[in-house]
Amino acid sequence: MTRNRGKLMLIVGGITLAVIAVIVAVSMNRGAEQDAEKEKSAPVVESASPSSDEKALSVVKSQADGLELSSGKDVILIDVVQADALRVRVNPGGAEEPDTEVIGTRDFAPVGAVIDAEGDPITVKTDQMKVEINKKDRSITVYDAANKLLLKQADILLALEDELAFTHDKNDSLYGISGYQSSEISTDGMLRASSKSVKGGMQGHAGAPFVWSTAGYGLLVDTIDAEYRNSGDTFSFSNLSKKSPHYYFIVGNPPGIMSTAADISGKPPLFPKWALGFMNSEWGIDEKELLQHVTTYRQKGIPIDSFSLDFDWKAWGEDQYGEFRWNEKKFPNGSSGKLKETLDGMGIKLTGIFKPRIHVDTEQGRYATEHNFWWPNKPVYPDYFSNLPVNDLDFSIDEVRQWYFEHAKQAFDTGIIGWWNDEADEGYTTTQFIDMQKGLYEEQRKYSDKRVWSLNRNFYLGAQKYAYGLWSGDISSGFKPMAEQRERMLSAVNVGQAKWGMDTGGFQTNPQPDNYARWMQFSAFTPIFRVHGKLDHQRQPWFYGEQAEAAAKAAIELRYKLIPYIYSYERRAYESGLGLVKPLMMDYPQDPAVANLVDSWMFGDWLLVSPVVTEAEPTKPVYLPQGTWIDYANGTVYEGGQTITHQVDLKNWTDIPLFIKKGAIIPSQPVMNYIGENKVDTVTVDVFPDTVQTSFHYYDDDGATYQYEQEHYFKQTLSAQQKDGGALFHASSKAGTYTPELQYYMVAIHGIAGKNVTINSSPALQADSLNSLAGLKGEGWFQGKDVYGDVTYVKIEAGNERQVAVE
Repeated sequence: MTRNRGKLMLIVGGITLAVIAVIVAVSMNRGAEQDAEKEKSAPVVESASPSSDEKALSVVKSQADGLELSSGKDVILIDVVQADALRVRVNPGGAEEPDTEVIGTRDFAPVGAVIDAEGDPITVKTDQMKVEINKKDRSITVYDAANKLLLKQADILLALEDELAFTHDKNDSLYGISGYQSSEISTDGMLRASSKSVKGGMQGHAGAPFVWSTAGYGLLVDTIDAEYRNSGDTFSFSNLSKKSPHYYFIVGNPPGIMSTAADISGKPPLFPKWALGFMNSEWGIDEKELLQHVTTYRQKGIPIDSFSLDFDWKAWGEDQYGEFRWNEKKFPNGSSGKLKETLDGMGIKLTGIFKPRIHVDTEQGRYATEHNFWWPNKPVYPDYFSNLPVNDLDFSIDEVRQWYFEHAKQAFDTGIIGWWNDEADEGYTTTQFIDMQKGLYEEQRKYSDKRVWSLNRNFYLGAQKYAYGLWSGDISSGFKPMAEQRERMLSAVNVGQAKWGMDTGGFQTNPQPDNYARWMQFSAFTPIFRVHGKLDHQRQPWFYGEQAEAAAKAAIELRYKLIPYIYSYERRAYESGLGLVKPLMMDYPQDPAVANLVDSWMFGDWLLVSPVVTEAEPTKPVYLPQGTWIDYANGTVYEGGQTITHQVDLKNWTDIPLFIKKGAIIPSQPVMNYIGENKVDTVTVDVFPDTVQTSFHYYDDDGATYQYEQEHYFKQTLSAQQKDGGALFHASSKAGTYTPELQYYMVAIHGIAGKNVTINSSPALQADSLNSLAGLKGEGWFQGKDVYGDVTYVKIEAGNERQVAVE
């Protein structure tokens, strides 16, 4: 009976509630009508926003290296990912989107940050930074270890309104964000004081959602494309690709900032060693001409390691996958592998051009249509080379990337071992080029242990982890376009692309002989040393006369002499993201004279190069930063902090303004026709000791495979110091399991006239000549002279720990 009575009450209650609901609804409708009438005459009043207190941050969880905060339903995750880097993830409603291609890893080692989440502000401390997070106003303030204010974000939650804004000292110099297209005005140089679009761009453009300052900070945003604005003391990012903004504060000096940005976005794998040599690209060539060129290089003793082939190598426009196979008419021995065998015997590697498009009225085109491989909504269009209808593949699709390599690997097996990717920057999103090379990299890694090499016409941060090189687009010839490549290279380095090159000599037109010679000298001191020209344009040195040929050959030979030095920095790029070339302000952040200086750059840590890029000017001013500098060519010593005058060789174009920084340790080897032609059992190590200890990390491996990822390499730290009128030189014990051909270092200690030399505290054998020392089966020393003055040569075993004292 009780249960029935309850049911009856519920029914009655339900009827009563329904009646009440109807009455309320009618009343509300009448009220709404009355309100509408009032609004016609009453002024509009903004509804009040939730108070600051209502949206204050609450601590949900505090744990080692991380915090979880909330504001209403929104969740803010804050993690110390490295001692110098803080990650902030603002997730609306707690929903988190996956990382974009900008991010290379989410797995970071424990830091052991000290987090105090009890008070307001919350404090986060490491040995390199301090961060304050205000619960009430939701601001983040970032300081360095010395408590210097670096950046402040006024309100974390504004990120959800597509406004990531950060205040800073208005005098800070800012870098990163973007480079330049091939024809873009580049008078801003490296500085990024104005607003920019953050994108991959076209024709050599390099971009990154990453801004940093020599004042000691960087800010990296996880987004594909954005708008960057700078208003003096505030920079901001908007139009992000994610509704859940994720961003990273980085604290430190410029090399440290760049290294941490690479830790977050991905390290560049090592290129094969041959890719550090000289490359000749050509459009309009066949097998006969190719072999003639290679033979001429060898006859003239001009070093070269590789040839890049344009459209010509392909059966472009033909059915049955012509885009991926050899053109049998132009290269009759290509598909059989005989051409590869011939070129292998001559020390030449081949790379070939690849496009994002294929022909539609073909077997391959029909397959693409049946499987929905095409770029969305793009109409068929005529190809400018074949004049046949083509369309573009969508490389964001996993199956497309796999299918593409499955057919390209036939060429890979027969000699096309590098990917020259072109035109994936035209009319696409930023990620088309990344996805194209991502597929080639990942599929080649599955298929072969040969290292991946690629060259691409734009760059966006994150691409570097796919063995991704950048070239500066279809540039013109002439001194002005050549000079403009300096800021293009350095701006690319500043957004995280360590591997940059250009069409040396210019693509669009033919250079004059002096322009060609000077361009070759410039290019010899860039990460990727390569010539290229338009259809039927020649870029071999002998086409530009004897003077230009001699100057070009000397530049190439100098490059090959420095291969041990260069390759060690290829390893550094893999470890830290910081490669062979650095703008001067990275090493001298406090020097205002180099804040936007593109005329010179550091080539490794110990060489400053300032190529001649003007026509018929008898002198060239060269600014040398703090320190002592030695002219590479003649040994003249200069104190830094001043501009010197270099006398230009207008007659023979032989000079390359190149300066050695005191403290330098520079390994070199004999010049060869190609890398690996001859066994290198002795490496010369030129040492210019300073009063403070300096070091160099000598590195080698097999140069061809990824075994270095399993520590199959040879690494030895070489250090030196001037002391008590003499010098100390130390070679550490080796690291790694690789055994190189190297047996000895011939250490040339400059500026020291040794009278006594000990090796591991024992007197060393003194030779009567440098030749005798070189031929000695063991260790010893000799005192002599060279262009730099007194020099003490000490021959020591490589790979073993050695302490050398010169008195």
